[in-house]
Amino acid sequence: MLAPDAAETPAAIRRAEPRTRAEQAALWVGFGFAHAVLIAACFLAPGWPLGDVDLVYRAWAEGAASGNFRVGIDTPFVYPILAFVPVILSFAFGPAWYAATWLGLVTLLDAAAFAVLLGRRGRATTRAAWWWLGFLVLLGPIALARIDAVSVSIVIVALILLASRPLWATALLTIATWVKVWPAAAIAALFVVSKQRWRVAGTAAGTSAVIVLVALFLGSGARVFSFVTEQTARGIQIESPVGIVWMWQAAFRVPGSFLYYDHDILTFQVTGEGVDLAIALMTPLLGIAASAVLLLGWRGMRAGADVDRLFPALMLALVVTMIAFNKVGSPQFMGWLAPPVIFGLLVRPATWRVPAALVAVMAALTQLIYPYLYDWLLVAHPAMVLLLTVRNLLEFVLLGWAIREIWRTQLPGSAQYPESVASERGRLPESQE
Repeated sequence: MLAPDAAETPAAIRRAEPRTRAEQAALWVGFGFAHAVLIAACFLAPGWPLGDVDLVYRAWAEGAASGNFRVGIDTPFVYPILAFVPVILSFAFGPAWYAATWLGLVTLLDAAAFAVLLGRRGRATTRAAWWWLGFLVLLGPIALARIDAVSVSIVIVALILLASRPLWATALLTIATWVKVWPAAAIAALFVVSKQRWRVAGTAAGTSAVIVLVALFLGSGARVFSFVTEQTARGIQIESPVGIVWMWQAAFRVPGSFLYYDHDILTFQVTGEGVDLAIALMTPLLGIAASAVLLLGWRGMRAGADVDRLFPALMLALVVTMIAFNKVGSPQFMGWLAPPVIFGLLVRPATWRVPAALVAVMAALTQLIYPYLYDWLLVAHPAMVLLLTVRNLLEFVLLGWAIREIWRTQLPGSAQYPESVASERGRLPESQE
């Protein structure tokens, strides 16, 4: 679906040579080591990284197993309905083994995505694979201990399948969206850049219709869409970019500004003067910002932009927009950045070194914030609020890079490649550099 390979020069051919057995083995050893480190951190790190898994996910699974309630079916659900699938699968060996089963399931999904990634030849793929492993270690236990990890693996597989199986890839992206909403950014970007956009839209709509019909058959009623209202009713989370305003006020003990724990949403939020207005404005602001990014991408396509350059930048810009303009700022949101960066490193490795480095730094800062220094953040210690401010500002730096890249695709010299060539080759390019 995307642009073709670079010219078949000897250098390009050498880059496409298969990895040696030693290189392949080193990558899988790295995968095992990275996940062993993450699993150990899930159990040993301070701040209870497995809190959501042990406390929330397991309670949902126990409710379904006992016949008392099924989230999204009998009661409202904060996540889209397919998020319940890994939740209940992790109950396969009972409550005592729930956390271990969850980590095993997520590791298997990561392994499947890693295997699909390594199915591509070339140095760019090898570098992207090593970058992903490094990113996971830098992000820390949160990379495995939240439902977002399931969607990340699915999206990585879908992006790699785009060239040879665009409609299957769209179906996978839609499934991932019904686990966590953020992969809708990839579908939206695909709709903008693809000449088969209406087939993409039809596939997404058809896949969604099947999921909704199954939920309705199980008795969900309108609760299948409850994740929309559950999210829009949330307050300002302490780690969100907009929350920094009140975090600094709390740090300097401004009267009326403080942190509190929301027992309905199970998260820490901020309050203070003007916070209700921010709660009301953030969702419309997110919609406006995402629409502006989409319009910029559409303008690029109309100007004849290089699809291979536009799509990953547009996808990254939309994902970062969903983070930067969100009133929720959970640390696991950083995991959403991995798929677009991996894709960018596959397609344009030299260009994407800058966002890859930025995202790696953001991941490391996120792990410092949660779980290791989270207690300091909960008392609004100025040093921690400063650290959080730096991390959140980097989100806007990354967004600026992505928007600049989208804009540059519209400049003279950014010729578009015909999609038919890409579909005939049946694989993504090794490099456009």
